[in-house]
Amino acid sequence: MRFLIVEDSRTAQNLIKNYVSEIDIGCEASFIEVKTGEAALEAIEANHVDFVLLDWNLSSKMTGLDILKTIRGQDRFRKLPIIMVTSEGEKPKVIEALKCGASDYTVKPIDKKVFSEKVLKLAMGIIYKPRHGEIAV
Repeated sequence: MRFLIVEDSRTAQNLIKNYVSEIDIGCEASFIEVKTGEAALEAIEANHVDFVLLDWNLSSKMTGLDILKTIRGQDRFRKLPIIMVTSEGEKPKVIEALKCGASDYTVKPIDKKVFSEKVLKLAMGIIYKPRHGEIAV
């Protein structure tokens, strides 16, 4: 499973990558790490990305919310799991991101257990896709 980490802090990128690497998702995880919104959109277009971990505040013209809106504006990425991983923890910001299409949201500093559960829940939805008529558990 290929994860795109959109984070302008190398320390935070490494932490997120380490946390995801420790989750038993049933397949090997690989990573693309970018620091800007523009690079994130290029990476999504140029690579098969299964999962996006996205910071809100980036040192680029685009914010994480801008990236989220752009991705969700394209039908082919409608079901792409996107977790906002950000220091923006105010309730209105969380609600705004979820309304714009974030699959989930976690606030920095990252609680490893909570973050891992969120990633695992969404990753299992990618790995196990029920056949027609089956009920996913």
